[in-house]
Amino acid sequence: LSVKMEIRPLTLPDTIDISTPLTVMWFRQDLRLRDNPALTHAAATGRVLPIYILDDAAAGRWKMGGATRWWLHHSLCRLNDALRGRLWVLSGHSLGELTKLCDALPVAQVVWNRCHEPWRVRQDAEIKATIGRRGVGVDTFNASLLWEPYEVCKADGTPYAVFTPFHRKLCQIPPSGRCLTVPATLETADCPQSATKIEALGLTPDIPWDREFHDLWTPGEAGALEAFERFVSERLASYAARRDRPADSATSRLSPHLHFGELSPVRIWHEARMLTGDSITDPWLRQLCWREFSYHLLWHHAHMCDADLKAGFEGFPWETDSQYLQRWQQGTTGVPLIDAGMRELNRTGTMHNRVRMVTASFLTKNLMTHWLEGARWFWDRLVDADLANNTFGWQWVAGCGADAAPYFRIFNAVLQSRKFDPNGHYLRCWLPELRRLPNSALHAPWRVDPGKLHEAGVKLDENYPGPIVDLRASRERALEAWRRRRFKQ
Repeated sequence: LSVKMEIRPLTLPDTIDISTPLTVMWFRQDLRLRDNPALTHAAATGRVLPIYILDDAAAGRWKMGGATRWWLHHSLCRLNDALRGRLWVLSGHSLGELTKLCDALPVAQVVWNRCHEPWRVRQDAEIKATIGRRGVGVDTFNASLLWEPYEVCKADGTPYAVFTPFHRKLCQIPPSGRCLTVPATLETADCPQSATKIEALGLTPDIPWDREFHDLWTPGEAGALEAFERFVSERLASYAARRDRPADSATSRLSPHLHFGELSPVRIWHEARMLTGDSITDPWLRQLCWREFSYHLLWHHAHMCDADLKAGFEGFPWETDSQYLQRWQQGTTGVPLIDAGMRELNRTGTMHNRVRMVTASFLTKNLMTHWLEGARWFWDRLVDADLANNTFGWQWVAGCGADAAPYFRIFNAVLQSRKFDPNGHYLRCWLPELRRLPNSALHAPWRVDPGKLHEAGVKLDENYPGPIVDLRASRERALEAWRRRRFKQ
């Protein structure tokens, strides 16, 4: 299997007369040149002013976390390179910054690709109204989803709450977008010397991420295309068989590229469909449909990013144990699969999807900690932190979301580890202190004879912790709390 998606160089004039009418191309989560509907429209209008606005205030508690800010910094640098240094970078309230541009420059039109976070939806409506009153045109486009969240509903017009019928409906209709090429010519206005530099945004954190992430990730459109090509040629054919094995590196690792819009889901969909038969592509493309489902839910239930979606969880007796939460965050719970997953997250900015579910289950069920605590930690640590996906995943595991796993479904970290990492390759990668343990002892070292632990150089509560909770007892405690809650309703 092979796919080639070349980026043609832009034709950029050396100078642009800033006194002539301009179209402002507002980049957001669409940091690419190819298959970018708003950019294609802007290029056809004449002179273009490409801008990016860092607007932390609008997002409130869900402003970008450390890992995504690192990614954004490098993705903006790559986009600016592609635009030959002509990306205007601004910082502040989006409405205020756009209003100032429209007042200071001959802006005829502002265009952007739609985002679907609740605050962006509200903000976009306000921007359209305010700019429109100034006589400036506004046009928006879909560039981040296969289908707009409001385009796929049940026969009675209500939103779906279960994935299977939602997916069945998607399979019956083509994606709403079409693949676009890079604009053949893009006349951009020169970036003034006084413009904010990307470095001045302070996006790169002063922690080891900036050193370690460089060896693991290549933000930007070119990196996204390379990652897609590599996945298709090397791993797509075996994806269905290997995707649940955290040590196999069988997944695409495209989620951060998709979140920042460096790669179009429409292009992924069409390219994958053309490459091979449905039996190979369907299991992977189904994951794109889960992404669509999460946006569908967030659009119709904007409150779900901060509150339980499913009725019946109000007043659930979540516990607040800061020590337990910290041990989970640091990967020192004493349960190997949980600790390996959290250490992978803290070092690499990602975590295998199977392990994400198990670590989330451990926090919400075994530790009885509110899912929002886990969602906030993932939000800060994941390079692919995406509000719709992150919220949906955590509520699904906690049992309070749409199409959620029943509350009594509690992932057993030991059984999951033995099933999906039977030879311990994943555990040994992230838990070097346990490397010498045999496979039979690796997944639950607290159950092993102390003599065998000693032979492997493992000393519980010295160089590796004992488990902070008993898995069986903590499972029963969570189930009993749910039973009591149900009987009170």
